[in-house]
Amino acid sequence: MNLWSKFWNWYENKILGSIIIIAIIQFIQIPHMVWNADLMLEAGVVSRIHPIIDWLLYGVDLIEIISIINVGMIMFSLIKKDIMQKNKQQKLVNFLHPKLLVAGMGFQFLLYLMRV
Repeated sequence: MNLWSKFWNWYENKILGSIIIIAIIQFIQIPHMVWNADLMLEAGVVSRIHPIIDWLLYGVDLIEIISIINVGMIMFSLIKKDIMQKNKQQKLVNFLHPKLLVAGMGFQFLLYLMRV
């Protein structure tokens, strides 16, 4: 097994942790949205109090990049898993096809496999 396959096997086992990270990042976005609305309305309740607070709340927006990459990796992993499952089914059908036709019950079984 090559390094690429080992990584994806490891990552598929850790998808729940990835979803938790995405959820935390999305919850961190809530103060950022309040700060951003305060900037747009020029109320000054949260924004422009201190430059460090403004910098931190602006920087939260950059953390969203991690979430976007993580969602892309999850999608790639699920698509890869789906393709591998379909290839396994097709290999099974190709393997069993001549044997089932000889046995006389092949067509119904093949239709059943195609539905599964």
